[in-house]
Amino acid sequence: MLLKKTKLLLTATTIGLILYTMQSCKPRTAEAAAGGDAEKAYVAPGKYDEFYNIVSGGFNGQIGVYGLPSGRLIKIVPVFSQFGENGYGYSEESKPMLETSHGFVPWDDLHHIALSTTNGEHDGRWAFANGNNTPRLARVDLTTFKTVEILELPNSAGNHSSPFITENTEYIVAGTRFSIPLDDEDGDVPIDTYKDNFKGTISFVSVDQTTGNMDIAFQIKTPGVNFDLSRAGKGISHGWFFFSSYNTEKANTLLEVNASAKDKDFIMAVNWKKAEEYVKAGKGKKQAVRYAHNVLDESTHMTTSTIKTEVLVLDPADCPDMLYMIPCPKSPHGTDTDPTGEYIVGSGKLAAIIPVFSFTKMQKAIADKKFDGHYDGIPVLNYDAVLYGEVKKPGLGPLHTEFDDKGNAYTSMFVSSEIVKWNVKDLKILDRVPTYYSIGHLSIPGGPTKKPYGKYVVAYNKITKDRYLPTGPELAHSAQLYDISGEKMKLILDFPTTGEPHYAESIPAEKIMKKQVKIYKIEDNNHPYVSKGEGQTKVERKGNQVHVWMTAIRSHLTPDNIEGVKVGDDVYFHVTNLEQDWDVPHGLAIKGGNTAQILIMPGETQTLKWKADKVGIFPFYCTDFCSALHQEMQGYIRVSPAGSNVPIYFHTGKKPASSTAATTDTNNKGTN
Repeated sequence: MLLKKTKLLLTATTIGLILYTMQSCKPRTAEAAAGGDAEKAYVAPGKYDEFYNIVSGGFNGQIGVYGLPSGRLIKIVPVFSQFGENGYGYSEESKPMLETSHGFVPWDDLHHIALSTTNGEHDGRWAFANGNNTPRLARVDLTTFKTVEILELPNSAGNHSSPFITENTEYIVAGTRFSIPLDDEDGDVPIDTYKDNFKGTISFVSVDQTTGNMDIAFQIKTPGVNFDLSRAGKGISHGWFFFSSYNTEKANTLLEVNASAKDKDFIMAVNWKKAEEYVKAGKGKKQAVRYAHNVLDESTHMTTSTIKTEVLVLDPADCPDMLYMIPCPKSPHGTDTDPTGEYIVGSGKLAAIIPVFSFTKMQKAIADKKFDGHYDGIPVLNYDAVLYGEVKKPGLGPLHTEFDDKGNAYTSMFVSSEIVKWNVKDLKILDRVPTYYSIGHLSIPGGPTKKPYGKYVVAYNKITKDRYLPTGPELAHSAQLYDISGEKMKLILDFPTTGEPHYAESIPAEKIMKKQVKIYKIEDNNHPYVSKGEGQTKVERKGNQVHVWMTAIRSHLTPDNIEGVKVGDDVYFHVTNLEQDWDVPHGLAIKGGNTAQILIMPGETQTLKWKADKVGIFPFYCTDFCSALHQEMQGYIRVSPAGSNVPIYFHTGKKPASSTAATTDTNNKGTN
């Protein structure tokens, strides 16, 4: 017992010394910062950026779209969080996008981005994002920059380890961060039975190549470790996935010590082609689960949420030669494959080296059965047998590596706050530059693909103090753009970011901008409450619901006078934007609305639900400035006491013919 305690204290002390040393290496002040070369980042007014930079928003649950090299924020795409700016998650059409097996969940922690690929190159179709907290995957259509699908992941907890993508977008792959009892097992077990009852999973989500729609093809049950980052193989290693994992000790408390007891954790190599063979051979077992699948229909502009109840699970015990463990320095964060697919780079956060593994040597080690035992029945490959080489003394706290088009790698060093450039073939360090401060991920346009664009690297940093004007205790996070076109890296731009960016991918603008949807054609609008002209507007009562078919066009709403609503009614404003000109959205808000406004794109229909909770006259108006007479684009709704006999009637510009007709549960026609 004394020996165990001594070992534990030594481990904790050693880690503390390492972290102290790492922290002491950080630049201290703004005076230590190198100045940027703003000219290289300058994009003149009216000119376009060279790249779209698609950036995770972290705890804001959104995606930020920035231009590179300017660093200008172009758009925020709401994904897992309600967004008052355009009514996402508030409109009746978008609310179902945030449904889960737990009910309506209007927030998540969005850490990582993956852009769709064809033949290993970015193709500009879709962006995928992870929901870390309530495990979900999202798909954003890059022709509209709208979230069009969210898929919940069963048998998962803490979906940090996703989304990662195969060469031809065959699969989006996700690993669970927190191992837990699986969904069909009794979860009411003591936490300290972790080693007996907790398991991990890897989800393989197929992507329809025409529609982009996602579906869980199968899951793989794994040992109860924590999965971090991953990359698919490419080229020579196509058909494989490589997942970093930590807590191979299977600790359930004080992981900063108890999950750092071993010198090495593992990179788990997954042969997904072999997994497909086992699925076809009937080795998978169907498991009862519950998870939501939410899809936007672009024709109706409405989202449908469906609860699914089954998933196919492969057990490695029944599927030999599917999983292998590669020893890696402890607590690895990133696992990255170079553009050729031959080299697999591990990043052990507490290591003083960067290991580079060879896919060719791995295949030979498997064939020769060069195993150092097994881990939960999975073969552990001999470290030296699969190692290509080690990058010596790269820096402190290696996290994540990407690649340029010249055979070089770039690794972020969290604790020593720097980017280190090294050559993949000879493993020699070529350059290093400071970041300000505590870089997490970095991103090179095309960096995770077969075709990197070796022009820029962006550092996504965790601390900004002294980089921007102070704003109290909470500061913006920092992104920094470096020119890597020459032999030496050079800082050219600081720019603040929204939320807490973790990872990002960049794609040449020409692959996206020419495919943009600019308007929705009115004639193709199949929303059940669409009004394709002002003559189709109406108001109907259905019990205690009042439905308003409304149109918006510069510069009036039809109808703009509505009466006959009673206290307690739910009023649904179904607003169709009749504009067919690009960049002329209209909005709608009403006094006392306790959700948000809605923003309706040209040719689109969106619905705002409003509760009539007291007697009075309530104004509504367009929220998006659309013309010189925008202020005049408004109207009124009259709310009468419950039980009153005020009939439903409405108009725009003309007084109703009668205001005494009895209220019924059918349409009481007004005039336009």
